[in-house]
Amino acid sequence: MPFARSIDEVVDALTVIIEQARGEHSRLGYFPALYRRVTRAVRDGIAQGRFQDGARMERLDVVFANRYLAAYDEWRAGQAVSRCWLLAFQAAGRADRTIIQHLLLGMNAHINLDLAVAAAEVAPGPAIATLQGDFQEINQILNEQVDGVQDAIASVSPLMWMLDTVGGRHEERMVEFSMAKARDAAWMQAKFFAGLGTGEKPAAIGAVDTGITVIGAGVLDPPEFLMRATIRMVVKSEAQDVVRIIDALQ
Repeated sequence: MPFARSIDEVVDALTVIIEQARGEHSRLGYFPALYRRVTRAVRDGIAQGRFQDGARMERLDVVFANRYLAAYDEWRAGQAVSRCWLLAFQAAGRADRTIIQHLLLGMNAHINLDLAVAAAEVAPGPAIATLQGDFQEINQILNEQVDGVQDAIASVSPLMWMLDTVGGRHEERMVEFSMAKARDAAWMQAKFFAGLGTGEKPAAIGAVDTGITVIGAGVLDPPEFLMRATIRMVVKSEAQDVVRIIDALQ
């Protein structure tokens, strides 16, 4: 799959992956279905003039998305990918994990690592400070998507609320909490990457990848007995038709 050059091409590339996953009845379609939904909202925000620099925001969106698109293609081709993406892609074969876990693994890799790398690339060095306002505006757009996303997941995972309760987040829904926390961490990481020299970045990115993979492993296989038991209960309540789930997330 060629690299996207515009936000419209990002949407088209995600559509290809989604349709491929639908044809294969693969859980690999969960994350891009949600991702395309958010990308369209960001595209609308650019068109509405919500960003200080719409052209730069489109560049960021494209650079950001291309990291996922490249990782997906490389994994399908049997090539090496970052460890956090490897964890997420391999987990797609697990029917014993909830829909939200599959989504969170993709969010963990793409936001916690890819977004930070992309932001530092688009606004390197001191320029990273000028990106903060638009970066925060994306947070607002994401927050506006939470109700729809939460409803979509609930339509195929009726007991998803139990994960929030057992996880101790009675006041914050899991998707909203995870998005906000991940983007806050990504911004801090982006500032760190932006201040590094070219020769320093590969090792730093590798170290962050390792830490993020540890986080993802905890999402996939939580150590707490009660959480593991809750996951089993939630999985049994969820829709079993992968295509139906992908379509709901869209």
